[in-house]
Amino acid sequence: MSMIEIERKFLVNSSRFKEHSVSRQQIAQGSHPERTVRVRIMGESGFITIKGKGNSSGTTRLEWETEIPLLEARPLFDLCEPGAIQKTRYRVPAGKHIFEVDEFLGENHGLVLAEIELSDEAETFEHPDWLGEEVTGDERYYNAYLSRYPFTAWARP
Repeated sequence: MSMIEIERKFLVNSSRFKEHSVSRQQIAQGSHPERTVRVRIMGESGFITIKGKGNSSGTTRLEWETEIPLLEARPLFDLCEPGAIQKTRYRVPAGKHIFEVDEFLGENHGLVLAEIELSDEAETFEHPDWLGEEVTGDERYYNAYLSRYPFTAWARP
């Protein structure tokens, strides 16, 4: 079974999203970019995800994910490259959609990204005032890139 994921990604320009959050969850994940396989621990659950290459705009790609026992997820981290991603994920309703806002920790501290999943690339959605610049398709904001080139090491003006 395959599933197409259509998603747009944005920087977040303030912490006001937390006022509207309906959930918060700690996430740790490791990956290996050559295998496009991700191992993730979210709270007390484990997941394995396989993601395909995105289209030219970076909005659409094949994604498959399934839950696995936490006891199986933990040792799978040993197969991942160094640079596991750590973040807190907030689910924030906006209109008829829900944004997933990731506040990164560790070597990516200071980076906050919002993602929204859509049913169509042209679908319109509410843009809350805390939503910043769109970075959909910018590979620097992909977890695989952030695990190799952490946000805290980026040269910024």
